[in-house]
Order: sequence, then C-alpha cells, then structure tokens
Amino acid sequence: MDLIKTGRGISKTIKNVTRFREILTVLSRHGFSELIVKSGLDKVIPGFVLPSRVSELKRDDISSEEWWQIFGSQLRMSFEELGPSFIKLGQLLATREDILEPQMIKELKLLQNKVKGIPFEVAKEVIETNLGKKIHEVFSSIDEVAIGTASIGVVYKAQLLNGDKVVVKVRRPGIAKTIETDFQILLFIIQNLEKASSDIRFLGMSKMINDFFKSTHNELNFQIEAQNCERLKKNLMVIDTDGFLVVPNVYREYTTQEVIVLEFLDGRPFNEFHSLEQLGPVVVERLLKSVELFTHTLLADGFFHADLHGGNFFVMPDQRIGLIDFGLMGTLSKKNRANLIAIMYSLINHDFENLVYEFLEVAEYESVPNHEELIRDIKDAISPYVGLSVKETNMSELVRNLIKTLSKHELYLPREWFIIFRALITLDGVGKSIGLDLNIFQILEKDLNKLVSEMLSKKNAQEELMWVAKDIISSLRIVPKHLKWFLKEVSKNNYAIDIRIKEVDELSRSIGRSFYLLGMSLLASVFILCGTLFVRNVNVLSIYDIPILSWIFWAFASYLLIRITTLRKY
Repeated sequence: MDLIKTGRGISKTIKNVTRFREILTVLSRHGFSELIVKSGLDKVIPGFVLPSRVSELKRDDISSEEWWQIFGSQLRMSFEELGPSFIKLGQLLATREDILEPQMIKELKLLQNKVKGIPFEVAKEVIETNLGKKIHEVFSSIDEVAIGTASIGVVYKAQLLNGDKVVVKVRRPGIAKTIETDFQILLFIIQNLEKASSDIRFLGMSKMINDFFKSTHNELNFQIEAQNCERLKKNLMVIDTDGFLVVPNVYREYTTQEVIVLEFLDGRPFNEFHSLEQLGPVVVERLLKSVELFTHTLLADGFFHADLHGGNFFVMPDQRIGLIDFGLMGTLSKKNRANLIAIMYSLINHDFENLVYEFLEVAEYESVPNHEELIRDIKDAISPYVGLSVKETNMSELVRNLIKTLSKHELYLPREWFIIFRALITLDGVGKSIGLDLNIFQILEKDLNKLVSEMLSKKNAQEELMWVAKDIISSLRIVPKHLKWFLKEVSKNNYAIDIRIKEVDELSRSIGRSFYLLGMSLLASVFILCGTLFVRNVNVLSIYDIPILSWIFWAFASYLLIRITTLRKY
C-alpha cells in the first residue's frame, strides 16, 4: 500500500519517472550518491536501487579551491551524459561568475563545445515540415555537415535559389518537451538537495533553475530570435554612423518557431585571436567603438545583446565586426534604465550613499537594512576597482564582492540585473583575452552625462509631471469608491463589535467630492506650471509672443478651475 501511495505521489510531481531514474543514476555514478541518500531521493521511486558509488571526497580533507574544482568536474561529467538540456543548464551556470566559485566556473565552461549534432536527415525533415516545401525548392545547396551545434539548435550553411548565402538554424526535435520534463525533475531534485546540504543551499540553485527555464523558453522560439535580431539591427543603425557593426538580415518567409534562416556572415571569431597585433589597428579601434555602442544599447535603449562572448562576434574580411546569436537578449524598462543610469552615475562619481539608495529602489528585501552600515560595506567592496582599466580590474571579482555585500544585508537583485552584470563580465573577458586595455567606467561615463541631462530636461520634466498628475487624479477618484465598497462589505458581515454610522453614503460622497476637487486643483496647477515653463525663455512683448503650447496648457487649467467652481455649488 505504501509503495502505491509513493508511486502516485511521484507521478503527480514528475510525469516521466523513467527519466527521473536515469538522472539519479547518472548523478550517483559521478559522485553525488551521498547527497541523494541524505536527501531521501533514492526512496522516492519504489524499488529503485542506486548503482555502486564512486569514492566521494570529504570537504575537510582538501582545500576549498580543490573541493569546488572537483564538485564542478563531477557536475560537468553528469551534465555531459544527461544530454542537451543539462548541457544548456551547465553553460548558463558557467556564466554566473557573480555567485559561483571560479574553480567550478572553469570546469563548467568546458561544456561549451560538448554538444553532439543531429543526423542531417532529421534536420532535413524538420526544415521541410516547417517550411511546407521540399528542401530543393528553397535552397540550391545546403551543407550536410553542421557548422555549429548548440544545446537547442544546429546550424547549417546553405544557399538560396536566388544565390544568397545563408545559415539555417534548426531546433533539435523534441527539445522543448525534454527541457520541460528535465526542468520539473531538476527543480524537485534541487529542492530536496537544498534541504540536505548547506553547500547546495548556498548556491541558490532553485532560483537559478527557474531563471534558466524562463530564459530557455524564449530561446526555443526562433521567431522571437528573429524579432530580437531585427530590433537590435534597427537600434544599431541609428547610432552606428560608420556602419562597421553588421547584424545579419532575417529571411522571414523561411522562419518559424523551429527554423530560422539568416544572412551568412563570413568571418573569424574573436576567440581565435590572442593579441592586438593579430587584429590590426583598424579592428582594435572599431572594437573599442563597439563597446561604446553596446553600452549605449544597454543604457539608452534598454535592449542589448546579453551573450557577447568571443564566439558570437567576429572580424569580417572587410574589417567590419559581425554579430550573431540573438536568442538571449537583455531588456530593461524605462524605470530600471533610470535606476541603472543613476547607479552607474553614482558609482563613477564615488557617491556611495546615493548608490545604496538606488540599490534599495531595485532590490528585493523583507526589512530595510541599516543603510549606514550598508554604505560602508558597499564602499569597501567597490571603491578599490573604480577607475581601473580592464587589465587592472577583475570584473567578476568586483561583481562577486557587490553581490556578497548585498546578500549579507539580505538584499537580492532581480534576474534582469544579473543579465546586465553578465554582459559586462563577458565584455571584460573578451577584452582581456586579446590584451585590450579599456576603462569600462570611462566608456560608461561618456553616455551617462548625456543621458542624465536628458533625464533632467524640461521635456522629460513636463512629461513626468503630466503622468504624476494623471496618477493622482486616478487614485483620488478610486479611493472614495473603494471606501464605499469597504463600508458596504463591513455592514454585510457579523462582527463582535457592530459599528453603524448614520448617513454613511452622504459622508462617503462628501469625502469623494473633496478628494476629487483636490485632485482637479493639483492638475490645474500642473497645467499652469507647464504653460509657464514654455514662456520662461521667451521675450514676451505682447500676448502674441506667448507660445501656443502655453495657451493650450492654460486653457486646460481654466477649464478645470471652472469645473471646480461648478462642483462647489453642489
């Protein structure tokens, strides 16, 4: 009877018990059997027996660095055996220099080139099914050997019937279902392991698994990747006046959720270069300019490439710089961009007090920390790095110190902020790999001064005043209604103390009218102020010199004041 109950319980949580058994077996074989037994996972599946255990090192027997290296190695070997979705997870974890130990990161980065391809016949079937045509009806030729393999897609070089050279990215068959199944199992395993091990709990892997699934879900849809590519191309065309950054064209007529066809960009990846001499002075200059443009897309547009490692951008024969792989992009709302600009501005100007206040604006926390102590700790963590060049700064270490300091005070940054840190760390790594000496803070400062000026401009101030006024009016109109509804609900229920107020409806109407009049007065004041701002810099000799926008704002104010006078009679 107990076995039946256990079986039902596991089937409700995990649909694929066979896959669950396989994952536990592989993890056990690579040194995690003690954790599995300690967490009770081996008892979840009725009749399941763990395979013979390998020797498991005790943390007390070796140094911390060696322990994390071994832990990372065991995890890497497990992920390699478990397939594409686990390799994708390992690749994501390898980018989390902000919280994971360097020795573990080094091992997980070995997963970058460990993904097997798929038979061309399988890819051909996916292409023909999605495009609704035979492959020869779309392409004059297509290489059967993939030029790139990833955990989600496989890339082939081809040529369209019109002669255009393209790349065809094909989603692995069944990968969406596999990732969803593995996600459910992984989350179940991690939640149990976190209960059994402080080391696993310290890593915060439950949150990372959830973040992994959210980001991977978008990467599975190649139509989203096509949209990302086109949007970034449009944004870069505005700021890249020299046209040296190349984003491939998307062939929309041949793009679906499972297949995407892009312009082929011929070039040599940056991870194949090891010195500035190999790049040449023109490319070095353009690379420096590229970093400025990337930071601009981050700060000004709030839409940026979040995976710019050395294999995703490269030098083309004409010395332009090509960009590929738009599955993982970062987005920031207008409010978050304003917070990021304020954070960077405070950081560059060594204003650690304002820096802490900005972090408190965006961070998640249960109780407000001691801000004076937090200011001191942030200053100690960050100030040694400000103003240093990329050669002198360990960006991963800087971000790690920042995250640890915030965590110490129980402050946690949302997921999109980690994507920003990841993008900066990746750029830092590419620069170091070729010996490029750039000052990331100095590059940020160029855009920041301009962006801060725009934030404080008269136009932005007027726009913000308008929205504030609208919010105030909306709130003041809603409050009396909710108060009335609340009082009606109170009157319906039986409470130990029954309080009855005579003429409640009249009172609520009176309160509502008062709030409404106050709101209308505030809005009229805003309109008068907006109109006055337009007159401030104009030499007014007669009423005809007053700008038309001033008259429009004052007309709105007059209308509201007349409404106020009318309402006061009732």
